[in-house]
Amino acid sequence: MHIAALFITSGDAPSDVTAGTQNFQPEEIARYDQAVVWRTRFSLPADTPSEYRWDGTTFPIAGDLAGDVRLGYVSCNGEEIGDMEREGSERNAMWSRLRDQHREKPLSLLLHGGDQVYADEVSRGHPLSDGWPDDIPKDPSRAELIDLTHYLRERFMARYAALYAAPEFAWLAARVPSLMQWDDHDICDGWGSLKRSRTYSPVGQALFTAAREAFMVFQHAARDGDLPPRFADPEGQHLGWTLNTPSLRIIAPDLRGERTRRQIMGEGGWGMMDSEATRDAEGHTFLMSSVPLLGPRLSVLEAIMVAIPSMQKYEDDLRDQWQSRAHREEWRRMLRLVREMAMREGHDITALSGEIHLATRATMDLGQGLELNQLVASGIAHRAPPKAWARTLGTLACFGENPLPQHPISIRRLPGQANRYVAERNYLLIERVSDRWEARWDLETSGMTDPLPL
Repeated sequence: MHIAALFITSGDAPSDVTAGTQNFQPEEIARYDQAVVWRTRFSLPADTPSEYRWDGTTFPIAGDLAGDVRLGYVSCNGEEIGDMEREGSERNAMWSRLRDQHREKPLSLLLHGGDQVYADEVSRGHPLSDGWPDDIPKDPSRAELIDLTHYLRERFMARYAALYAAPEFAWLAARVPSLMQWDDHDICDGWGSLKRSRTYSPVGQALFTAAREAFMVFQHAARDGDLPPRFADPEGQHLGWTLNTPSLRIIAPDLRGERTRRQIMGEGGWGMMDSEATRDAEGHTFLMSSVPLLGPRLSVLEAIMVAIPSMQKYEDDLRDQWQSRAHREEWRRMLRLVREMAMREGHDITALSGEIHLATRATMDLGQGLELNQLVASGIAHRAPPKAWARTLGTLACFGENPLPQHPISIRRLPGQANRYVAERNYLLIERVSDRWEARWDLETSGMTDPLPL
């Protein structure tokens, strides 16, 4: 198991990491005005619990991916407005509960499914980007863009550093290896679904460049030219990755790096997915789709939003979805690939999603007695939307959806819940015991659900 430990210091290098009998020296991967980011790469066993040591503290790692295993899945670690001003114990209450779960029964991996940071406010305060995305200059000078890029880099760093310093998160992150894939708020709200005149403007490209660097540095402890081997494209034109073990595969396509208003993934992302669909894989695959792969029929709601001027500001939220009319053919293509993977003998697949700030699940009938499960856990820190919105989505779900003939999609209730969508902060626990997988949601008010067999 190849691990990277991330450090943010005021300048001096942190001390070495010790794993087994070897010492591993940190190396600098990014420098900012008031901070330096360091990374130490080392290896630990993937078939037995182990530990590493740093600065006089021993950090146990559950590590065994071959036998019984427990995974965590989280998404939406923040809010669009005022996230950094929230009181810590309230903001991180669900992180505290997940930390307690790990203490009770260790997690081997923690999967972060998108919106690890809400960067929507990083553009505020600079004359070029303060009006983003509605009011931006068309032809800024080179000097102005250099100043903007510096400003954005510093703002991204400050936001990540504040989030990672939260004691509830920091304790857990030092003991459970994390695997992350980004979504729009890691860049800005609706990135890729906004108008091309915004995203391809000089200001838009400066924002994306700063966000991409921060994503690699703070979510993967990497930089251009040294991406970990799990990434499908070493050049980083798209940032999809795959983890493979003999009985567990995790696929995390990049649904933002190549996104436009007319496409979710580009040639590189689809090449990765086509390759994974033809790969022989035993055991279970978890497909991390940051935006839910299975969802209710949204075409009517999308048409209403486009037709009503006051609602058009929310159009990018619907265009983000696989179900959007703009992405219908891509959606079918992805569902066919997932069906192809699920039909392979001795293999199962489950989709994991976030983004909607609600907890729910869905199924797609694959035929021949097979079913694709989708588990949605969204809102580890983002407060839940009104229950009326959850009921509205539940009503839309009654209409069903059928993008592939003979393969209907249904939105299902969580175990023990009366409604299809649960408006509570939550995270997901996924566990394999004797080759049988099951999932539980921890809901902020309702508590832990009964297990759902996968």
